[in-house]
Amino acid sequence: MLEIALALLVLIGAGFTFIGSLGLVRMPDFFTRLHGPTKATTLGVGSLLIASMLHFSAQGQGLSLHEVLVTLFLFITAPVSAHLLSKAALHLRTRSLAEPPPLIDSADQVALTSDAPLPHPSPAPRPSAHPPP
Repeated sequence: MLEIALALLVLIGAGFTFIGSLGLVRMPDFFTRLHGPTKATTLGVGSLLIASMLHFSAQGQGLSLHEVLVTLFLFITAPVSAHLLSKAALHLRTRSLAEPPPLIDSADQVALTSDAPLPHPSPAPRPSAHPPP
């Protein structure tokens, strides 16, 4: 019975990991590519770690808790790293395919390609502490 449960967990884990990896390769833009590995692959690796914990605990050497630490580390770092990557992409103004293509900049007369990041706006002038005379 244990072998069947382990086989199912390994198959489920491999399936989720494959789907997450496929999503990373096949999705059209950065933000949708980020979704595949952070969701599906996390579930896949979590399932594989549960299977590993059950297998080594059943070997008779006591409860295997190394996998619990790896699972906690994975479930904490994957969402945090995805959040930081998406915030960096927003800061760099990476476009998604859901946005319309930009118009030609009238100052430079240069059309931006879909792969190029949007230009940073020039900072607004700061008001001076002293009014002009």
